[in-house]
Amino acid sequence: MNKYIKRFVIALLVLAAAVFGLVMAINWHVCDSVTDDIALTVDSYDRTLTAEESERLAALDADCIMVLGAGIIDSETPSPMLKDRLDAAIMLYKAGAAPKILLTGDNGTNEHNEIHVMLNYTRDAGVPDEDIFCDHAGFSTYESCYRAGSIFLIKKMIVVTQKYHLFRALYLAEKMGYDVLGAASDQELYAGQFARELREVAARNKDFFLVRTGAGAMGGEEIPITGDGTVSHGE
Repeated sequence: MNKYIKRFVIALLVLAAAVFGLVMAINWHVCDSVTDDIALTVDSYDRTLTAEESERLAALDADCIMVLGAGIIDSETPSPMLKDRLDAAIMLYKAGAAPKILLTGDNGTNEHNEIHVMLNYTRDAGVPDEDIFCDHAGFSTYESCYRAGSIFLIKKMIVVTQKYHLFRALYLAEKMGYDVLGAASDQELYAGQFARELREVAARNKDFFLVRTGAGAMGGEEIPITGDGTVSHGE
């Protein structure tokens, strides 16, 4: 092999190793910095709060429980991951962890309306309409976190999603200035999890840099979380 080609290959390998090292270092930092803010893991369908968990959540005095979207099966059925997130949030609401629920997800097309499914599921579980708020423009985790404050004027919240995703959501929320705790909804093992874990490494790196830019998200009329959630339903 030509010595110049050999040097070039070596340089590429060194660069690749450096990039991989940086990516993994950022990934570790995002996860490690918020691990202690995961207040509980919902790992069964009959889960209830312990006294210690209740006290920690009560001390936060959260404005709401935010549920991040996770896909739907059809126009009336949440995906298994989304159903588990909703079940965890409903359990927390009924336990008195927060007075409101914020549903945030992708409402980009008539064929894929996560909010419609999430709203009906939460409503059918007995949560009053006025306590359910809907963010129809939560197209990404970053946008959902940003709009929680800019649109719904939230300052303190409990975030519900699966643990692998919760690290990034908590990291973004804290960097955006919220007081926040997380509830990991891991009631079962989900198909395709290995691929999601790989994608999440890239997403953590992306949002690590994005949150430092101060970038905003889609704006809109303010809907204070302290008010009546029905004004946000869009029905």
